[in-house]
Amino acid sequence: MSKLPLSFYTRPDSVTIARELLGKHFYSSFDGVLTGGIIVETEAYSGENDAACHAHLGRRTKRTQIMYEPGGVSYVYLIYGIYSLFNIVTNAEGTADAVLIRAIEPLEGLPEMQQRRGLSNIETRLTAGPGLVTQAMGISTLHNGTSLVGNEIWVEDKGVLIQDEDIIAGPRVGVAYAGADALLPWRFSVRGSKWVSKAKPKY
Repeated sequence: MSKLPLSFYTRPDSVTIARELLGKHFYSSFDGVLTGGIIVETEAYSGENDAACHAHLGRRTKRTQIMYEPGGVSYVYLIYGIYSLFNIVTNAEGTADAVLIRAIEPLEGLPEMQQRRGLSNIETRLTAGPGLVTQAMGISTLHNGTSLVGNEIWVEDKGVLIQDEDIIAGPRVGVAYAGADALLPWRFSVRGSKWVSKAKPKY
């Protein structure tokens, strides 16, 4: 096992971290059931100067408080009252940066992921979207604040290197309210992967 250390997450540039998470293996293990796959799509957020970030301009709420912890813990929040979205808190304590995991190529625990998603076949609806990833992997808001160097949720480096020419950078999804910041090319995906979410950049 080659879990990413805390030092990977506590670096100051969430954009770099978001790019480097492509190709890493993302896992969950609950009640002895292991699920996971290769990260193929991410989004970066920066609390200090990013209007799309929940903690923009130092905003602190019950929900965003976890974002001010040192990097290497999870920030999981609910949208539409249905989907839990899994983010990795990055940077140092007091700086609310994060990376959203948007999609994975599923490799481990496929039957369990299919059951959680209610799918009879392995298809892109299994994990090609941030709310689908968490549902397939059994992650919910109960896992907000989970350490990524523990034994429930973690990321491993298995030597998969995504070349720069195979990484697509584009605007993030669903953040039109952020004005000019909505256009920042902070969503990263693996070129040609069928597991990238439906909000695919054109190429």
